[in-house]
Amino acid sequence: MTVSPEVLLQAYRSGIFPMAEHRDDPEMFWVDPRRRGIIPMDGLRISRSLARRLRRDDYLVTFDRDFEAVIDACADRRETWISHDIRSLFLELHRLGVGHSIEVWMDGALAGGVYGVEIGAAFCGESMFSRRRDGSKIALCWLIDLLSRADFTLFDTQFLTEHLASLGGIEVERAQYRSLLAEALARSSNLAGTLLAASGQEVVQRNAQTS
Repeated sequence: MTVSPEVLLQAYRSGIFPMAEHRDDPEMFWVDPRRRGIIPMDGLRISRSLARRLRRDDYLVTFDRDFEAVIDACADRRETWISHDIRSLFLELHRLGVGHSIEVWMDGALAGGVYGVEIGAAFCGESMFSRRRDGSKIALCWLIDLLSRADFTLFDTQFLTEHLASLGGIEVERAQYRSLLAEALARSSNLAGTLLAASGQEVVQRNAQTS
């Protein structure tokens, strides 16, 4: 299957996304879940233990510093839906300025991260990883804080996992997701003009819904 970056972006605008059976799969298929995972922009839930972790100053968070390393780390598992073709397409989206990553660094090494695609005021999160405890949670909290301040209205997680639910993730029916997506596509965001938080303390303070 030959898919261009333009076709891929149109798929996301239509509410569908690609997956593959395995890393070496030459084909990809389109997914349109009946129930869609999202994290409401005002619904991020930070546990007390995660808040303590976020406030520590033993890590560094960057934006789009090493997109390729993040997607490769997300695919670095026994079974992955991130095929070589999907990887190549997302690297092209990154070059086009709409594929983005958050990197978490500890002791100079990549400890966690998340990547996805920006369409209008929606961010479609694709995958995340941890090499150190809470690496992906730190990345996700910093990302949602950034998106909220950049006027995004929708954070799409595709599916809802226990991990995402612990951070405030919920499921919505397909029709409701399509409505939220349409609203987001009709708006513009200001990701390029928004800086990352100055500290984890800021992330916690702005997202005070702790549990």
